[in-house]
Amino acid sequence: DMLKALSTGLEKQDFWLPFQTRRGCPMKCSYCSTPQIEGNFLRKKSVNRVIQELEGYAAAGFRRIFFVDNTFNIPTSYARTLCEAIIQAGLKISWRCILYPWKSDPDLIRKMAAAGCAEVSLGFESGNPEILGRMNKRFSPQEVRQFSELLKANKIRRSGFLLLGGPGENLETVMESLAFADSLELDALKLTTGIRIYPNTLLARSAIEEGIIHPEDDLLYPRFYLAKGLDEDRIFQMVENWAAERPYCML
Repeated sequence: DMLKALSTGLEKQDFWLPFQTRRGCPMKCSYCSTPQIEGNFLRKKSVNRVIQELEGYAAAGFRRIFFVDNTFNIPTSYARTLCEAIIQAGLKISWRCILYPWKSDPDLIRKMAAAGCAEVSLGFESGNPEILGRMNKRFSPQEVRQFSELLKANKIRRSGFLLLGGPGENLETVMESLAFADSLELDALKLTTGIRIYPNTLLARSAIEEGIIHPEDDLLYPRFYLAKGLDEDRIFQMVENWAAERPYCML
């Protein structure tokens, strides 16, 4: 009874219970600290165990789940099996997750919707192919658009993320990314100008080579990368003005 009362109170506060089914990430994005924390090798919890744990949470009244896996759709086979198991178990939960917009799979998106997926975060970070390449992303803007359209068609809420100011960025590529994100007609968009530098990442290596940080900096106190040539005050003001005209944007 105490757990059910707690879950009811948290639900009223828009609380989503964090739940992780996989650890590690093999994607090696240039700025990401996950491989340093969890490793590059992907370790998956058995689907049967996931269902057992979700059943326990649902029985206690926790029916809104946030799958905090770095990339819910990698590997696709595991994600599909998990969705099928949720459907078969009749859990009647609502959940959100993070998708890596690479190799769109209409069947997986349909099964996600049928399994209770209510919202997806698309970390596409840029709308410019060259900047995506510098971030070591494996997808293109067109693949992002395909994912977005599939999610919308299946009535799954879409939130997106832009990381502006990384290596190679200039005013033109920033504007291209903003226009691209706008064209997706997302439900929500988080804008970040300047990218935090984490130790032992490709971004940290670039920052050292450019003299932005020193090799011995421990980076415990946040340091941020902003491409040379971008006027800091101007770019921040421009992005702030752009977001102010769009209620779905967050800074």
